[in-house]
Amino acid sequence: MLETRLDTARIRAARRMIAPVFLDTPLYRCEALEPVLGCAVSIKLETANPVRSFKGRGTELVAGLLAENGPRAAVCASAGNLGQALAWSGRGRGLDVTVVASRFAPATKLDRIRALDARLELVDGDFEMARERAVAIAGHEGVRLVEDSLDIETCEGAATIGLELLDSAPAFDAVLIALGGGAMATGVGHVLKTFAPGAEVICVQPSGAPAMTRSWRRQRVVTTESTDTIADGVAGRRPIPEVLDDLLLVADDAVLVEEASIIAGMGLLLDRAGLVVEPSAALGIAAILEDRARFADRHVVTIVCGGNVDAGSYRRWVGMGLDHKP
Repeated sequence: MLETRLDTARIRAARRMIAPVFLDTPLYRCEALEPVLGCAVSIKLETANPVRSFKGRGTELVAGLLAENGPRAAVCASAGNLGQALAWSGRGRGLDVTVVASRFAPATKLDRIRALDARLELVDGDFEMARERAVAIAGHEGVRLVEDSLDIETCEGAATIGLELLDSAPAFDAVLIALGGGAMATGVGHVLKTFAPGAEVICVQPSGAPAMTRSWRRQRVVTTESTDTIADGVAGRRPIPEVLDDLLLVADDAVLVEEASIIAGMGLLLDRAGLVVEPSAALGIAAILEDRARFADRHVVTIVCGGNVDAGSYRRWVGMGLDHKP
């Protein structure tokens, strides 16, 4: 068994604890993508739930444990999806939830956090500044600080995706996972490397937000001064050391992709699969577009991890992508 922070027994227990609305998301072969991409592609659709992302798997664990034995309040920093998920899970259990986010985050994500009755505090900076403010609130008010990827529940919640992939047939050769803080990559990676070690675990990050990928390649934490990507959900600058340690054990590769490929991937998912996704969810398709030879004649799973995107920005990006089809 892999010596990560994750525990297989806890992951199996998590699957029993997470609300069914987040479990068993669609997994299907999308043949319409294959003539363009040159490989067999299956989609794991994590947008098919009330918060339109995989984050609810982890927040269900956090909120459930707090409701049973913990403070009745929680705070998190979020680029948008974690905050929405924590607000949803907390509201269902009567928890007071505070979300700290950048005021430059997509308005759609911020509006949905408010609609779920969470207290929303905005900072004049990026996610890392929001994280600092969330830490300060937790210390001052004595509430539970939920840190995505550092809190093991967020990783083990995401790891239940891996259990669902194991139940699939036929077998797949590689899984493409969007890489931000690392919860999904370490969670799914842990399950696959434990039970399906022949499947390649490939993490994908934008070139404009490369901190975790650079850290994985150098096997030490590498920070960046800024980020420059439309994929706001994975735009971190300071990798968490404990998460990097886990990632080093389960990832076979970490690749960077360009913005044009992300946009093209979003366009393909709309045009060929009928899916409206946020940029982070198109990273797997972008990776295939940039290296078709690597994936030729293989069966690849891409996890479509989120669908919370500003409508105006989406129309602008996808219009560009469809004007320049790959």
